Amino acid sequence: MNLPLGLALFLAGLLATEGLLSPNVSRLSYGELSQTQGLKAKRIAHELAKRNMEFGFKLLKKLASRGSRQNIFFSPLSISTAFSMLSLGAQDSTLEEIKQGFSFREMPTRDLHRGFYYLIRKLNQEKQGTKLAVGNVLFLDQKLKLQRNFLRETKNMYEAETVPTNFQDLEYTQKQINNYVSQKTQGLINNLISSIDPGTVLILANFIYFQARWQHRFDPKETKEENFFVDKSKTVKVPMMFHGGMYDVGYDDQLSCTLLEIPYRGNITATFVLPEEGKMKQLEEGLQANIFGRWKRLMSKR
Repeated sequence: MNLPLGLALFLAGLLATEGLLSPNVSRLSYGELSQTQGLKAKRIAHELAKRNMEFGFKLLKKLASRGSRQNIFFSPLSISTAFSMLSLGAQDSTLEEIKQGFSFREMPTRDLHRGFYYLIRKLNQEKQGTKLAVGNVLFLDQKLKLQRNFLRETKNMYEAETVPTNFQDLEYTQKQINNYVSQKTQGLINNLISSIDPGTVLILANFIYFQARWQHRFDPKETKEENFFVDKSKTVKVPMMFHGGMYDVGYDDQLSCTLLEIPYRGNITATFVLPEEGKMKQLEEGLQANIFGRWKRLMSKR
């Protein structure tokens, strides 16, 4: 079964142009990395991944604490990449808040951007039937003039496109952005933006497009209508896939949850975590940056 997945994260608001006038780092170098540079960038990327995991779990706990019964679906990488890119032009208290919020404070500025440069290049791939695309785009009011250095750094380090936009016509701008995101996500996300606040001069959009095949394909003939429990009192009929075989499965006694890994072709794996009934909060509170390493040790082929 071919399973495409599109994800976009949208950040919009009125930005003080003073914070985006000039990059806060000296001219960075781009292009192919030497072996030594590549190894260093890889180590930095691993550290970034750890900090991004910490941020993602903190945000999940914050969102879950609101008590909403709605699903929570977000990309920590999209958020941290977007704000790291904006930090290229941020200064003073704005820059410090970004670094503090994402645990970037202890990282040298050059290492921070080099790490994201490495991550983005590694994530953007198309091979063995797998397509993964990560991108950023700045929709700028056509009257807003940013320094060329800032635009160059966002392009070279974060592969960010810049699209001149007329924010005086919000209806047209909304359509322009939605069409752009729809194209980048192969039509999977068509209405990212429902409204734009008056006075907005810049919108930063991040998208992730993922399409891959399972390593062991599910037979469509085995798909059946089964009950899905929305909550304790409501069920709906949904098509559910079935497949027999050996998978990495485990159980976490500390967090009372069952673990399952299903591999795609290539080196990508989907991890599914199912808490015991009534144990969702316990699971959420126990999520830490090293959790996947611990879960890996708990799993075995079954």
